[in-house]
Amino acid sequence: MTQKPQTNVARLDNDYAKEQTAQLIKAHRQAVFRRRRLGLISIVAAVIFAFVGFQLYNDYQQVKKLEAIKTETVADHEIVAANVKELEAEVARLNDKDYVAKLARSRFFYSKDGETVYPLPDQNASKADKEEAKVQKALDDTHSSTAAEKQ
Repeated sequence: MTQKPQTNVARLDNDYAKEQTAQLIKAHRQAVFRRRRLGLISIVAAVIFAFVGFQLYNDYQQVKKLEAIKTETVADHEIVAANVKELEAEVARLNDKDYVAKLARSRFFYSKDGETVYPLPDQNASKADKEEAKVQKALDDTHSSTAAEKQ
């Protein structure tokens, strides 16, 4: 068994000494309580900051995705607008009877009365066919961009 080292200081057993000891114990308990409360508040604050930081990160990623979709949509819109202008010009040309007659003569080898048509080898890729290919390409681009939007 261990024995306490003997000291020359004796403890007084009066009301003042008891009061001072009680105050020291109370102050120690309050200090411990404050430290625990501060630790708990720090943990709660860290959890809140982590949650808010995670939400900010997710929102930032979502904004980046939306910006990418926006740029893609703007590019598609420009293509579609150009296609619409080409198609409107084609409609305007098709409303012209002279253009339709010229187109029919070149494409289907129709002729006017008393006119003879001699097809040439280079005539297969005539200007009208090239225009038709442009219009078809514009339609295909328009259909492909709308199909991409639906997905």
